[in-house]
Parts: sequence; C-alpha cells; structure tokens
Amino acid sequence: MSELPLSGRIALVVGASRGIGYESALALAKAGAHVIATARTQGGLEELDDAVFAATGQHATLVPFDLVDGGAIDRLGGAIFERFKKLDIWVQAAATMGPSGLTPVSHADPREFAKVEKTNFTAVYRLIRSLEPLLRASDAGRAIHLTTSVAARPRAFWGMYAATKAGAEALVKAWADEIESTPVGVSIVDPGRMRTQMRAQAYPGEDPQGLPHPSEIAPLIVELARGDLTPPLTVSFRDWKSEPSPEALV
Repeated sequence: MSELPLSGRIALVVGASRGIGYESALALAKAGAHVIATARTQGGLEELDDAVFAATGQHATLVPFDLVDGGAIDRLGGAIFERFKKLDIWVQAAATMGPSGLTPVSHADPREFAKVEKTNFTAVYRLIRSLEPLLRASDAGRAIHLTTSVAARPRAFWGMYAATKAGAEALVKAWADEIESTPVGVSIVDPGRMRTQMRAQAYPGEDPQGLPHPSEIAPLIVELARGDLTPPLTVSFRDWKSEPSPEALV
C-alpha cells in the first residue's frame, strides 16, 4: 500500500468547525496529516474530531479560541513549537461577515466593524507573525489562505467584508514575496460560490442545492498542501476544477 501524500505532516486549520475549514481538515487528516483544528465552537471541533477518528483511527488536536484574542494566537504558535517543533501546513479558512451580514458602509456598527476587522485582517497578521518560524522549520511549509472575489471587486453592501478580506489578501501577497527564497509556499484560494453558512447569510433566498458542497474543494487544499508540488500564489476553485491534475500546480 502506497504512503499517504501527507503522511507525517502537521497541519493547522483555522476555522475548522464548519464549511470549507471542516472539510479541509478532514481531507488533510485522510491524506495522512495530523490536524490541529481551531475555531470558536467547541461542539463543531468535537464533531470534526469524531469524523477524523472514524476515517483514520487517529484524533485531531483541538484548540478552541476566538481569533480576536491576539494573545491566544501567540500562545498557539508557542504550543505548536513545544509539541511539534514545526508546522508543515497552515490553512486559513476562518472569516466573518459579522452578525448583521450585508449592510451599507454608513450603517455599519463600529463595534461590529472592529470585530470583523480583527477576525478577517488583524488575525491574519498575528497568525503570520506567530506561525512563520514554524513553517520555516518545515522542509516544505505550505500556507493556504481562503479569499473571496469581492476582495478584488467590491460591491454595494459588501464593504465591511470586502475591505477586510482585501487587506488580508494584500498582506498575504506581501508576505509571500518576502519569503519567496524560503521553502515555504503560499497560495491564495478563491473558492467562489459554495454551499456555506456565510453564503446562506448573504443570500438567504438562494437554493443551496445548486452550489458546490465544501467537500468538493478539499482535494485542491490537499494538493496545495503537498511538499512535492510547487503551489501557485493564486488559484480559483473554478479554474482548478476544469483541470484538477497535480501537474497543473507545478
């Protein structure tokens, strides 16, 4: 039996309790990685761990915390170093539109805006700061950041979400340029329209059955996490789906 493609790798999935993060974490575990799963929701993480154990016979490492807690992000990096000494894969899937969802910029509540900004933007900076040394300690570290089309093409009522995601995308691209000469590969992934809770919040009247399930993007996440392939900086799920072979990523 051939070895699994991510056997022995350590993978951190931020935002792993549902949607794309959940399916990515499960797929990484099935591919052989030991998954460190973080999210605010303890129950969602426990459901993921049950699914990982049922599929692999191994447990994930669960770390429940809120991304607005910068100190917790710093402690996460320290805890990973103490236990594993490195990090091979980081998937950044956590994001929020805020409880109000789509809203005019002039109507955005300042406290809600601050929480969206901390979750979608500042947390990415804090995670880069905390995790870069661990990724550099890997022979082929991989960072996979989930973005959105409205980051590049903002439109009415999406201002709060679009601005914070655009800032995070710019930050990740600058960071990727800074570490270009290291073994760390960075990818920014646009999943497009997908059957997620956030999509349902934005489009409550939409039939979700006509959208791809988050599990469909999981094979792309696994490919981008592989150390034996050269990952692209930017990739869309729609483009990858039309040519899902590993050679397309070299």
